[in-house]
Order: sequence, then C-alpha cells, then structure tokens
Amino acid sequence: MSNLIERITIDQEICHGKPCIRGMRYPVEMILDLLSSGMSFEEIIGDYPAIETDDIKACLAFASKYMDIKTLSNVA
Repeated sequence: MSNLIERITIDQEICHGKPCIRGMRYPVEMILDLLSSGMSFEEIIGDYPAIETDDIKACLAFASKYMDIKTLSNVA
C-alpha cells in the first residue's frame, strides 16, 4: 500500500495543494467522486487516459489512510 500512496502528491502550486495523482491536475477527491458515482476503473481511465489503474488504487489507499483517525466530528 505504501508504494501506491507514493503516487499521491501534494504541491501548493497544483490544485491549491489538494492531494493529486502524480503531480498532475487530477485531485484524489475527483477520483473518489467518480468512483462513488458508479464509474468503473475502466470508465475513468477511458475518460482520463493519463490515469493508470494504480493511480485509482492509490486514491483509495490514500483515502483509507486519511480516514485512519481517532475521532470525527461534524462530518455531515
């Protein structure tokens, strides 16, 4: 999993510092939104050919790691 997460970069000059895929302008948030809307990996890659399967897996791994926190408040 750690190798996958290395695909996620944070740069203040790209997408205002949001976590993105490999320094490109594809925020993790966008990929998660596409997945939650029901798009498959293949559909996402078809719409965004620069994205690889491991990039999508990296977004999921990053989100999983990010959610590994002790408490949540005012989430919804």
